[in-house]
Amino acid sequence: MDSRMEQALTKLKATGVRMTPQRHAILAFLLNTMTHPTADEIYKALAPRYPSMSVATVYNNLKVYTELGLVREMTYGDHSARFDADMSDHYHALCEECGKLVDFAYKPLNDLEITAGLETGFLIKSHRVEVYGLCTDCASARQV
Repeated sequence: MDSRMEQALTKLKATGVRMTPQRHAILAFLLNTMTHPTADEIYKALAPRYPSMSVATVYNNLKVYTELGLVREMTYGDHSARFDADMSDHYHALCEECGKLVDFAYKPLNDLEITAGLETGFLIKSHRVEVYGLCTDCASARQV
C-alpha cells in the first residue's frame, strides 16, 4: 500500500472516521490521479463499481478529507471546485479555454511566506499561486 494512503488511513482512524468501501475508493482515486478532479468527475469514475454511491456521498467525503487536511479544495471563479490530494507545496497553471489544471514547482516562492510574515507581522499559514493561460492543446487548436 502507498505510504500516502497509509498515512491518510491512520489519520482517519485516529479521528474516528469509519472506513467504508466508498470512502476508501474516493480517497484512493484522489491519491492516484494528477488531474485535480471535480466531485462530479470522481462520482462518474467510481459509480460503475459502486452503484449505490451518490454524488452526496462524494461531496460529504471530500468535506471530511478537506477538513482533516488530506485534500485541498481549489475554486476558480465560475468553474466547479477541484480537489488535489497532493498536499506538498506546489502551484497550478490553469487553462482558460478547457479548464485543465497542471501542477508545477517554483523554488523561489518557498520563502514567500517568511518574507510576508516579516514584512506584515502576520502569522502566515499558507499561500496560493496560480498562473492562467492556454494549455498546449488549446493553443495548438487556435493556430489551426
